[in-house]
Amino acid sequence: MTRANPGYDRLARAYRAMEFLAFGRDLEKARFLFLERIAAGRDILLLGEGDGRCAVRLAGLAPQARIVCVDSSPAMIERASSRIAGSAAAERVQFVCADARSYAPPAGGFDAVATLFFLDCFSAGDVAGIVARAGAALRPGAQWLFADFVVPESGIARLRARAWLGLLYGFFRWETGISVRMLPPSEEIIARAGWLRVASRDLQFGLLRSSVYARPAPIGVLSASA
Repeated sequence: MTRANPGYDRLARAYRAMEFLAFGRDLEKARFLFLERIAAGRDILLLGEGDGRCAVRLAGLAPQARIVCVDSSPAMIERASSRIAGSAAAERVQFVCADARSYAPPAGGFDAVATLFFLDCFSAGDVAGIVARAGAALRPGAQWLFADFVVPESGIARLRARAWLGLLYGFFRWETGISVRMLPPSEEIIARAGWLRVASRDLQFGLLRSSVYARPAPIGVLSASA
């Protein structure tokens, strides 16, 4: 689970250790799995960046990119900026303290967006708004990196996922004050917005998913480039 409000300030220092104790390196692996897919982008938007591990990795993979990291937790932003401070990439990475539910990136300003263990902190309605605003900020041919918790369709894996999610949502409601109690249908919302999943991999017996989404170009654009 990633930042939805400044309540995450209290978790900033311990977040990586907590994550490792619960899932080993699989959350980090899911975040990093498809970063190479967007490394050619000139302008990349990371929503809910958190403690900066993804920004550091992406900055190394995309040496020409401007990377904008949005998070609503000042402590997380401070920790993230300290990770990259003093490196050659520091001048290319911008941190914005804002709530994704109201943050409006410039239209057509980005080649890619990543929401990595972030949308799970919002209601379905909030996710739809975030997806709409992020989609409007992307240029033709852009890609969307998605990583989050999922619930397998059946069997012991489904029971395990539901148990983990119940525990996680209970903890984050208590610690950060988020109001969400269940996983939003983020992938359905992204698909309804016109995005197609072009690559995907599940981890932790189907509890974690990392995916790449692409949006087909309008017919007029295809005809013009034919």
